[in-house]
Amino acid sequence: MNLHNLLQQREAEGRPIRVGLIGAGRFGTMYLSQARNIPGIHVVAIADINVARAQGAFELVGWPADQIAADIDEALARRATTIVPDASALFEADIDVIVEATGNPIVGIDHALRAIETGKHIIMVTVEADALAGPALAKRAEQAGVVYSMAYGDQPALIMELVDWARTSGFDVACAGKGAKYLTHYHEMNPDNVWENWEFSKELTDSGQLNPYMHTSFRDGTKAAIEMAAVANAAGLTPSDDGLTFTPGNIEEIATICRPADVGGVLAHEGSVDVMSSVTREGEWIPFNTQEGVFVVVKATNDYVSGCFTEYPWHPDPTGQYAALFRPYHYVGLELNISIANAVLRGIPTGAPIGFYGDVVATAKKDLAAGEFLDGEGGYTVWGKLVSAATSVGSGYLPVALAHHVELRNPVAKGASVRWDDIVIDESLSTALELRRETEALFSPVH
Repeated sequence: MNLHNLLQQREAEGRPIRVGLIGAGRFGTMYLSQARNIPGIHVVAIADINVARAQGAFELVGWPADQIAADIDEALARRATTIVPDASALFEADIDVIVEATGNPIVGIDHALRAIETGKHIIMVTVEADALAGPALAKRAEQAGVVYSMAYGDQPALIMELVDWARTSGFDVACAGKGAKYLTHYHEMNPDNVWENWEFSKELTDSGQLNPYMHTSFRDGTKAAIEMAAVANAAGLTPSDDGLTFTPGNIEEIATICRPADVGGVLAHEGSVDVMSSVTREGEWIPFNTQEGVFVVVKATNDYVSGCFTEYPWHPDPTGQYAALFRPYHYVGLELNISIANAVLRGIPTGAPIGFYGDVVATAKKDLAAGEFLDGEGGYTVWGKLVSAATSVGSGYLPVALAHHVELRNPVAKGASVRWDDIVIDESLSTALELRRETEALFSPVH
């Protein structure tokens, strides 16, 4: 509750937190738009292989020209900011914390390892990397004495804040989740028909500003599964092996929907994660829906607490045993500094994996033939389905993050999940494979 005061102290002492940002995309640009208004913060450098994009980010946020340095040494000397094409320069510099915002899980894992090895805290915006190997990265960071953290502003970290509120208050968590638009045909979506499933103007979709692969992943269920796997692993919650339900509902219905099936809800069991749809199965927007928001459903610990649930306007379920806390928005990169400040000033993450509980597995969008190549998240061949770590490890399923440019040695039927045995393993992904195997080794049947 006093992070701002702590930042002001760092400012007064002339010891600002030195930040290195990797990736000048939307998330990184949003953070830059706030950074100069925060005491005790010095963005030393932005690394992006597309230097022009980083320069464009400066222009978008109105970064003063006299605050742009020629190199990192100059940036450190006069508290300015520079652009570098190679992230390696950040790991070699006198920087406190690295923000990994490339969106590429393989590259993200490499960057996280470099940060950990060089004694820097790591804020993992690339949740795809966290879902693939976050448990192993968090363990390595702990051993090195640095913080590995989810990025505040993205929904998983905000969900973890609610989970922490619930458990610190003495509640058991029945479910943690978020809202998203979903229709039953979305799992078959591909980059050719993606814009039929968004509300963008044709002028915008034709402009080339939007990435059809990324937006396919956002809608075909993959991104939601990745984010909820990250939550499951950070909160110690076990997903259903049937995947996310995407049950339609509004904010008053959260506690009624996201409770166990044996008491009228949709969950396979308590202590799980789920996503609610903001539209009906017919595609009509639901008033007061959960779109953009996050929630936690808690269970009453005794009859007195149950009475409190019903006495206040907290929208409990019909039994009075379950109630929900809901946050309606996430501010994406505009909120990122909460993670940076917590990591450096308090030495704690805004959510980090505590084990391996959930996984996102590559699942066929259509019948796939032997010899065909998978094209990963947001492509034509597979979408990401959330399952328990027990099922993923036990069945030998392939993580969706490793389903890029991979050849099938066996056919896979539509709706079936791809197994390691079905593919020709790309050993060039040695670092990612190593961390993935470390993550799978962390799974224990007692989970």
